[in-house]
Amino acid sequence: MIEYRIDRRSGVATYLQIVHQTKQALRLGLLQPGDKLPTAREVVEATAINPNTVLKAYRELDREGLVEPRPGLGTFVRRSLARAEAGADGPLRAELVAWVDRAQRAGLEHEDVAALVASVLEQRFVTGVAAPKREIEGNS
Repeated sequence: MIEYRIDRRSGVATYLQIVHQTKQALRLGLLQPGDKLPTAREVVEATAINPNTVLKAYRELDREGLVEPRPGLGTFVRRSLARAEAGADGPLRAELVAWVDRAQRAGLEHEDVAALVASVLEQRFVTGVAAPKREIEGNS
């Protein structure tokens, strides 16, 4: 079961933190269709947030078709966002872990790595700059 971590200093609305963390768990395959989300009461007890905030997040996830409330039973995952390539045990994650390890050995701190990754993501996904094509050996 997912455990939400609320960062009150992040500037991100609490309900959006719950939505984002749920989507991340769905993308990584940590939550699967049929899994039950924690009840609003359980989230409130663990995070000391308002129950309406949890319900607002769950309504947003329901609106997006990711979860479904079942009266008297709870809120359940309807569909996954997981892709094999981005799985928690996939080769891309292993490459990323190795890269982060190299960055740490080079002296970069968390904020440095986050800024570097964010800038590359911005360049590749937002501005539409394509990844460089690699030459296939033997076809030069």
